[in-house]
Amino acid sequence: MHSTASTRPLAGIAFIIAGMVAISINDMLIKAMSDGYPLHQIVFIRSAIGILLSLAVMQFEGGFHLLKTRRPGLHALRGLLVVMSNMCYFVALAVMPLADATALFFVAPLFITLLSVPLLGEKIGALRLGAVLVGFLGVVIMQRPWDSSGELGFSRLVLLLPVFAALTYALMQLLTRKLGATSSASAMSIYIQSAFVVVSLGFWLVAGDGRFAEGSDNPSLLFLFRAWIWPEDGDWWPLIGLGLNSAVVAYCLAQAYRLSDAATVAPFEYVGLPMAVLWGWLFWAELPALPIWIGIALIAGSGLFVFLREKQNARRVARVAEVKGRY
Repeated sequence: MHSTASTRPLAGIAFIIAGMVAISINDMLIKAMSDGYPLHQIVFIRSAIGILLSLAVMQFEGGFHLLKTRRPGLHALRGLLVVMSNMCYFVALAVMPLADATALFFVAPLFITLLSVPLLGEKIGALRLGAVLVGFLGVVIMQRPWDSSGELGFSRLVLLLPVFAALTYALMQLLTRKLGATSSASAMSIYIQSAFVVVSLGFWLVAGDGRFAEGSDNPSLLFLFRAWIWPEDGDWWPLIGLGLNSAVVAYCLAQAYRLSDAATVAPFEYVGLPMAVLWGWLFWAELPALPIWIGIALIAGSGLFVFLREKQNARRVARVAEVKGRY
């Protein structure tokens, strides 16, 4: 008998594309608001609204009993990983061009491939391993080791933050695959939004008065530790939009990886790259420099090769199993 995750590939692809478009809008809105509000305040408002929408969706999926789980620890770990990924990525996004940060984050599929070996017991061949190494070469090129921090316009640590965000995101997706067989997409969305609310409230209790931002002129630190303020009238709409959009993102990603195998849906995550370039060009007049284009090509090309190779191997295994089943 085939699992649910292997029988709905078109639905999985549709959900992943919708999720990536929503993520690109989310990134654009947060970058636009990063010079006026602290990250944890934006996250709190976004997630509080997202929980309400996810609860409404849950009613259509079967009711609040879907929140019951036999694996609360794994769900808590998954939520923590998502929070870490988002925090690192958005702190970098406050000072980096949108396309640059997005491209570095797209090393996540390569991390998924590598981590599937120790965590899921999977095997990768020489070709896929070579593609992963090419992808990480793209990351090195995008780090531009030949430039000084002054030429980059920000700290080298900032350049590493999207890569760390990709690592924690990859770990989260591997957990999603494990939990998807017993948890609904809306339930997993609510668990994630709840983790964001808890962590952002923790930030408010510790740093909500802005004490850690005093005297700093670092845009990333200011974005992380700036004091909470009451939003201006014109800012409520983008904040509400972020909340609605966050529920769409969490639901679509969870549903995509529940309904189809990772090798089928993951290549479509690269829809986010041209979207990031588009938003950066439209709103900030940003276009990637040549090293960034080279890095984008290497990361995206190697990621697509890895997933296409995985799909090809899966078909080969299925054919062998089918032949053996006849005899």
